[in-house]
Amino acid sequence: MYDQRGKPRRIVEGLMTAPSTPMQTVAANRGTHTIALVALTFSTGLIDALSFIALGHVFTANMTGNIVFLAFAVGGAQGLSAARSAASLLSFMAGALCGGIISVRHSDWTQARLLKHASVIEAALLLVATSFAVITGSKHEITPNAVYGLIVLTAVAMGFRNAVVRKLAVADVTTTVLTLTVTGLASDSSLAGGTNPRWKRRLASIVTMFAGAATGAILLRYGVVAPLAASSIIAVLASMAARRSERVSQSSAPPG
Repeated sequence: MYDQRGKPRRIVEGLMTAPSTPMQTVAANRGTHTIALVALTFSTGLIDALSFIALGHVFTANMTGNIVFLAFAVGGAQGLSAARSAASLLSFMAGALCGGIISVRHSDWTQARLLKHASVIEAALLLVATSFAVITGSKHEITPNAVYGLIVLTAVAMGFRNAVVRKLAVADVTTTVLTLTVTGLASDSSLAGGTNPRWKRRLASIVTMFAGAATGAILLRYGVVAPLAASSIIAVLASMAARRSERVSQSSAPPG
């Protein structure tokens, strides 16, 4: 069989439907993972804006800042709560413990599958937090009884995600901590005699966290439900991206 140009039709069709090489598939999956993690970094900004501004100067995603706040409160600093910071720290650790258990028990899972399930669980926890805020009458102003509930739910979600992200080990996209990212961006720059490795990814993480925190502060003008709902949606989108990556990997895998 020949086409209009005289070339064998099978060859033309083969070129049009040629499958991606394994290396191309791996690169595409890494790109999808990075996009999903950058989106979750934006979500971290939302959660930290919510926790710091609306939950009484406490962080439920950034444990470095939260531990410092806990120390300040123990030292007698005004406007900080040792109880709230401690609740956030313990809840975060509980979430990280659960994330670690799942990572170990399902060590045979691909990175895409692990990220997919982790994002689904994070979305579920944040949706529960959103519903909790509505049920307790904290849609616009958080009641004292609801503060600890929101601290626990968001901190568990962030701890769980961080345990999984640590397992994925995507360089410069931790979704929560930016200190090493900022350090790497400066210390590895051409000004320091470096080669600027992964500078786009590092800069994207910094800008995304900033944008998420700024957006969270803006959304809080409309109530605490707004940033919670937005972070839930982002987690769902991250799970969808991971699911797509998993399907690509499965379709490109050689038949067993």
